[in-house]
Amino acid sequence: MRTVICTRYGPPEVLKLKDVPTPAPGVGEVRIRIRATAVTSSDCYVRGLDLDPRYRLLARFALGWKAPRQPILGMVLSGEIDAVGSGATRFSEGDMVFGLDRHRFGTYAQYVCWPQGGLLVSRPANLTDEEAAAIPYGGLLALSLLRRAKVAAGQRVLIYGASGAVGTSAVQLSAAFGAHVTGVCGPSNVELVRSLGAERVVDYTREGFSTGSGRYDVFLDAVGKRKSASALRKAALVLAPGGRRISVDDGAPKLRLEQLDLLADLAAFGSLRPVIDRVYPLEDIVEAHRYVGGGHKKGNVVVAVG
Repeated sequence: MRTVICTRYGPPEVLKLKDVPTPAPGVGEVRIRIRATAVTSSDCYVRGLDLDPRYRLLARFALGWKAPRQPILGMVLSGEIDAVGSGATRFSEGDMVFGLDRHRFGTYAQYVCWPQGGLLVSRPANLTDEEAAAIPYGGLLALSLLRRAKVAAGQRVLIYGASGAVGTSAVQLSAAFGAHVTGVCGPSNVELVRSLGAERVVDYTREGFSTGSGRYDVFLDAVGKRKSASALRKAALVLAPGGRRISVDDGAPKLRLEQLDLLADLAAFGSLRPVIDRVYPLEDIVEAHRYVGGGHKKGNVVVAVG
């Protein structure tokens, strides 16, 4: 099968196309014929070991010293169940599925074997594989943040970085929960964020979100603390009494199967729209990583696996 191998930690050029044997599913596993995957910011962090120096040594022990121990990166997929291992009864051959695995990776490939009990659910029939691959990463992280922040109907939520993978999902999910959403983004993404359900959109190049009299119950940083440190410091200026501030970098999120089921239901009913910036073929994975690493994508960058 055709795969992309991360040969060492470094720039996008360390990713190389390579043919490897097609895996066979083990006990309790299913083999998935991957139709689409996505290049996430987490993939770029792993590929470049682009972490705070304090955590880089620990990351080498966890991921691999000179190169990722699992050389095939990628944690998101949409595709078809191709084979079922012994004892796996949750899915059948031919089922269309989508999901995420933050630990096994392996989706920069034509096939992967995952445990049947992982974060894997049936793909909504109204979505293409490319659209389905744009949901799990940002959707699950956003939903986890909103649950931890206890976002509820009627609350006022400010989402900083509203146009990225996590941000576009957070805007839609907050609106679906009945919250009043303010999104903060760059000028080219104002209309996109408004179309996703934000009642107010702040163009950070024209005005500061901390100006004015608005007060929010939740300040959600969907960017990450390295890029939003200044905004997080200003969050106290806009929080209402008892308001909560939360960042996508605050601890390891607990992602659950029922959360992915909820995202699938919302997408099936049209309440969650996948946002795709660009679609690359697997052969252009280096360009896809270079684009995502530039930090200016809208929503998700998807890879079609031929």
